[in-house]
Amino acid sequence: MRFAISLLVFICLASLIGTVLPQNRSAGAYVDQFGPFWFEVFDKFSLWHIYNSWWFLVTMTFLVTSTSLCLIRNAPKMLKDASSFREHIRASSLRAFHHKVELDTTRDLSGTSGAVQAWLKKQGYAVRVKDEGDAQLLAAKCGSGNRLGYIFAHAAIVIICVGGLLDSELPIRVQVWLFGKTPILENMLIVDVPQSGRLSVNNPSFRSNVLVPEGGERNSAIVSVDDGALVQPLPFTIALKKFFVEYYSTGMPSRFASLVEVTDPDNGKKFEATIEVNEPLHFKGVTVYQSSFDDGGSKVELVGYPLTGTKPVSFDVNGQVGQTSDVALGDTGKSVKLEVTKLRTINVEDLTAGDPATPKEFGEHVASVTGSAASKQNKNLKNVGPSIEYRLIDQSGQATLFNNYMLPVEMDGHQVILVGVQEPGNPGFRYLRIPADDKASVAEFMDLRAALADPLARKEAVHRFAKSYAGSTSDQQALEGSAARALDTFAIGGLQVISKFLETNVPPAEQQRAADIVIRLLGSSVSELRQVARERAGLPALGNTPADQEKNIAWSRIAVAALSDVTLYPAPMLFTLKSFEHVQASVFQVSRTPGKMIVYIGCLFLVIGIFTMFYVRDRRIWVWLRPTEGTSGTRVLAAMTSQKRTLDFNREFDRFKQALSRLNSAERST
Repeated sequence: MRFAISLLVFICLASLIGTVLPQNRSAGAYVDQFGPFWFEVFDKFSLWHIYNSWWFLVTMTFLVTSTSLCLIRNAPKMLKDASSFREHIRASSLRAFHHKVELDTTRDLSGTSGAVQAWLKKQGYAVRVKDEGDAQLLAAKCGSGNRLGYIFAHAAIVIICVGGLLDSELPIRVQVWLFGKTPILENMLIVDVPQSGRLSVNNPSFRSNVLVPEGGERNSAIVSVDDGALVQPLPFTIALKKFFVEYYSTGMPSRFASLVEVTDPDNGKKFEATIEVNEPLHFKGVTVYQSSFDDGGSKVELVGYPLTGTKPVSFDVNGQVGQTSDVALGDTGKSVKLEVTKLRTINVEDLTAGDPATPKEFGEHVASVTGSAASKQNKNLKNVGPSIEYRLIDQSGQATLFNNYMLPVEMDGHQVILVGVQEPGNPGFRYLRIPADDKASVAEFMDLRAALADPLARKEAVHRFAKSYAGSTSDQQALEGSAARALDTFAIGGLQVISKFLETNVPPAEQQRAADIVIRLLGSSVSELRQVARERAGLPALGNTPADQEKNIAWSRIAVAALSDVTLYPAPMLFTLKSFEHVQASVFQVSRTPGKMIVYIGCLFLVIGIFTMFYVRDRRIWVWLRPTEGTSGTRVLAAMTSQKRTLDFNREFDRFKQALSRLNSAERST
């Protein structure tokens, strides 16, 4: 029993960790949250999936075995003791009890015995009478079912653990260990999975997941086993006809549901059903839960902009969420892989902090549906439109994640397009703010970038700037030279290179003044460079009204910061979302859990056992009756005992004493 209690405490501590620490997420999510060091530590003990780790299952097995042995050894003794009246007790033994009473009554033995038995039965006691020559023993018991409480409570632990083991990964792992099932580690079509990677359709217990896009159907699911997966055939085919989703003002889903059509292959019959959170589908012993939702292979059209070269070119790329395509890097003969990972049609953000929050995982959707998101009201939240998330993988296999918004957002009173990047090993996205043009795109900025890379365009821009602001020819030449040096240095590496130049060549006391001058030169030069770029693109000249000039100055100021950040952008090109065809998909959890009813029975046993142990008191009373010598009266010797001598027990003993003392008074009144 001590061993079982130790195991139970250990399991409680492990379950506490499993409750606090999010389970069954990707390794990358854990690395981002805890860092590589703690990821290695936690991964060594399988804390990411505690309830299916080998040590947790072994501990559960030992707990079941230990508690079962305890029951097998003690339950027969308890049942025997509960049914026994212990009528072999001697009169001399009763005098050793703390709660005892001894008196004489004028009634004869038969009358005294009848009166005592009547009182005991009225109080709910079962009574057994044993004759010992001329004496008589009354053995009474009440609440002996208290022993059943211990049996029910300990049996409940065994039953609940057995049910939990049946619904865990243990049945799947047994098939892997003993029956030659091999988890699939590489990507392949389900039809290509060998028989060793498939489970039986009659598999007694499993938990699996299946993604069904709108208009698609599935008759098999995926069971994750460590780093691999097994295919679990289903006894039916499920097709997603329509997916419904409603949102809170916070952008989190308030309700999502799936209208499905289920086909029984045994008879070809079909029926429709709606599955949503807390309203699963039950069919043929299998339960289908609405787990979350995802993209079902939306088609997207992207526009790519090279970030190098002097030509303002762009190109279209047609892709699909979840698929990868090769994109050539100009005339270099090299290419990168473009993998479209996510399309979000709605992004409700609070941009008062400067940048959007990290996009939420779909695992948080279920929590939002339960109501936690409804109470989070924020007046600064706005729907900023769709966004595209993609990954660029270079020839060395290095991958970088990007998250770009389709429409411009207003920040600090200006329209900008947010371009996010998450480099490997860094949590969250860092956003580049690109000023939007009149068509709400980045096209004009990209033309400006190409013009900045062209020495002839830079020369023309600084010439126009110097001509506009210098009074004499000599002043024009000096101003043109200063602006040219500032713009050429800026084109090489942005504001970072200019900062290093000033720190190296300008005394510290003059650096702030020099920086202000350079920034003004850059702002004016970039404004002229924008005019040059617009002329090359065939766009009309910018307006000259005070309002237009103020707007152009603000646009150029944002462009200077964006051009500087582009030099640090970890990719040779940038993609924006042009259009999309959205396809939703439902993520279902499909399970067969025979242990569920066993766990329910165990919980019922646990409730019965606990209530029985706490509220049913085992009390026993022995009464020896012996005729008094020389008289017709009876000598009464009685004792009372209980497992717990509480205040209620003492009061009951007092009532018993009073009942015995009334035997004489009743006789006298008669």
